Amino acid sequence: MTKKVKGSCTTVLVGKKASIDGSTIISRNDDGHEALDPQRFVVVQPEDQPKDYQAVISGVKVELPDNPLRYTSMPNSILTNGIWPAAGINSENIAMSATETITTNPRIQGLDPYVEGGIGEEDIVTLVLPYIHSAKEGVERLGSLLKEYGTYEPNGIAFADKEEVWWLETIGGHHWAAVRIPDDAYVVAPNRMNIDHFDFDSADTLCSEDLKDLIEDNHLNPDFEGYNLRHIFGSSSIKDTVYNNPRAWYGQKYFTPDVEQEMMDQDLPFICRANRKISIEDVKFVLSSHFENTEYDPYGNGTEDQKKLIRPIGINRNHNVHILQVRNNVPDEIAGVHWLAYGANTFNSVVPFYSNVNDTPACYKDATGTFDLNNMYWLSCTTALLGDTDYDFFVDFRNTFELEAMSAYHVIQNETDKAIKDQKDVQKFLEDANEKLATESLERQTRLLGKMVISGSERMKLRYNMND
Repeated sequence: MTKKVKGSCTTVLVGKKASIDGSTIISRNDDGHEALDPQRFVVVQPEDQPKDYQAVISGVKVELPDNPLRYTSMPNSILTNGIWPAAGINSENIAMSATETITTNPRIQGLDPYVEGGIGEEDIVTLVLPYIHSAKEGVERLGSLLKEYGTYEPNGIAFADKEEVWWLETIGGHHWAAVRIPDDAYVVAPNRMNIDHFDFDSADTLCSEDLKDLIEDNHLNPDFEGYNLRHIFGSSSIKDTVYNNPRAWYGQKYFTPDVEQEMMDQDLPFICRANRKISIEDVKFVLSSHFENTEYDPYGNGTEDQKKLIRPIGINRNHNVHILQVRNNVPDEIAGVHWLAYGANTFNSVVPFYSNVNDTPACYKDATGTFDLNNMYWLSCTTALLGDTDYDFFVDFRNTFELEAMSAYHVIQNETDKAIKDQKDVQKFLEDANEKLATESLERQTRLLGKMVISGSERMKLRYNMND
């Protein structure tokens, strides 16, 4: 089995009372080990959902239920290793992001080894999202699949409906645990086991039925009191101190700046409270961040060793960032918003696409392996690459672009929201709004790249000034 692991993601979750407008939010950078991996944004219709699913990587075969729901999806453009849908929102406004690759330890792997022919990141959205009607039901369905088929890798998966956000982490080959995120809380989850304190008797937790017995019977708990799943099943490695923990630290520092914490601390909290209500712009900043205003910023003024010490959140291996928002206080027809941007997150902006549609804009849907600046994936990657050559010079262009672009998207979204009550064909109306948003995004990203090329050409090293 040849795995194609995207083991570099970062997740941000926000409960409905923690967000600025009462929405639930689940979001993630979909990263990989390779710098480029073209992505698509599509709608999967019920008739296009497979009935007999077979994974490419593991070969596992899963018979799927009848009557799947329509859902947005973000598959790879090149399907050599399978679909890899990443995230989506179904027609009942249930959101799902899968997966955040996490860590584990040899004690649990020795008791519940990974299953070579099991399910993995390639498969999970396709197997779960079209069949669930609540976030909790998503946890339960995935839990039953893990019990039956097992998994060949450790992953974290997020679910949301308009009321609840749930986070599930796989444990060994067949076990799992999940937590309902408190409504007034947020989570920043890097590539490690993230769930810490776990109450087996709480209505806000779910897990495989024998998980507590597994811990007790095999003496897996290193703590004298309680159950900390990160301590029991996680890694707590030196790699975590430079690759994972600093990302949680920086996100928590941004949302809750009055709490002092150590960057490399293995016990940074899972559930956190912010000092303000969290906006989409806040989430995007964290998922684009590279330790700004610290000596660890690769574009900053630290030493070369400091700038290379820890792994930034925004990185060249960002393939897409998705922020899945399920809104309250609006009609159900427009509650689901699939915010999306492609490429390294330093020089892009997220666009609020309505999920209640039958099709997506071509410039976000039709990426291929062929370079094409008329496609948002390739355009975004190109802008980020140029910005990387002289970040201090180009960053003001980026800041102006992002402010103006987000303002324009909000205008279109506000106008669309207000006009929805007068529409007979809601989905066609929302498809037109998405097309308008995509056109606005493509034009603004192209203008940003053009300004960077024109201004940056004056600063090329290959020049010689003469008085003529």
